[in-house]
Amino acid sequence: MKNAKALPQLPDFIAVGPPRTATTWLDLVLRGHVSLPGETKETHFFTRNYGRGIDWYARHFRCCVGGQVVGEICPSYFASPQARERIRVAIPGCRIICTLRDPVDRLYSYYKLMRQKGQTKRSFKKALRKHRKLLDCSRYAFHVREWQATFGADHVLILLNDDLVTEPQNYLDRITDFIGIPTFRLADTMARKHEYVITNAPRWAWLAKWATEFRFWLDSHQFYRGKRFLERAGAWRLCCEGGERFPPLNRRVKAGLRDLLKPEVEALELLLHRNLSAWKGTDPQDTQTK
Repeated sequence: MKNAKALPQLPDFIAVGPPRTATTWLDLVLRGHVSLPGETKETHFFTRNYGRGIDWYARHFRCCVGGQVVGEICPSYFASPQARERIRVAIPGCRIICTLRDPVDRLYSYYKLMRQKGQTKRSFKKALRKHRKLLDCSRYAFHVREWQATFGADHVLILLNDDLVTEPQNYLDRITDFIGIPTFRLADTMARKHEYVITNAPRWAWLAKWATEFRFWLDSHQFYRGKRFLERAGAWRLCCEGGERFPPLNRRVKAGLRDLLKPEVEALELLLHRNLSAWKGTDPQDTQTK
């Protein structure tokens, strides 16, 4: 009797973001302690690469260490109903990690990332009006409830970057307990290295956009070695940086966004049973947003 075909290895957990919430830090810290996609951080399978099929996705985990917990960290999934439903169908018992950050700081940081990728040339205020996804990713309470409704509240871990800043070891311990791996000591260097600060826009938006599309193409064809070679050669920095320096976020704009997002923050307070007043009011010591 022939052996049945082995089921593809798929993640036990997925950290879904949203973007600019220290997900790259999380990938760096967990590698070696869990099995992650071998040659990339983000497969974007459940969003833009879903049509390539589950076997395409499973190939990212073919080198996983036997017995290790398997995961993926992909912040593009957070605000995507399609990704949420596709994960439910493919991995119904999956554990979900939502990493949340001060929504106004995250918004401006995400805007700068979009500028670096050539996804917008507009000012921050104009980009907010034009690009729905900027604000949609900041509907924390709404999206967290949807993840909880889909996978069950006990299968969804909600983390705040505030705690990563003040208590990084405890932040990590909550993750390891949730995904079921032994706790480990966080290196002092990694405790402080939790955000890549974006400082400059690209020299030419058209070149940044082309480079981003080319990177997407390399990812979709799993040409990760070529992508890393170009990164080490400085190609992405050449295409996506070197332009004007981003200014601090205007105080009036920041205050307006605080007011706009206040109902969502208050809903999250009720959901988490936690005071998030720092996310609702202007901090007098906050003179610059990363």
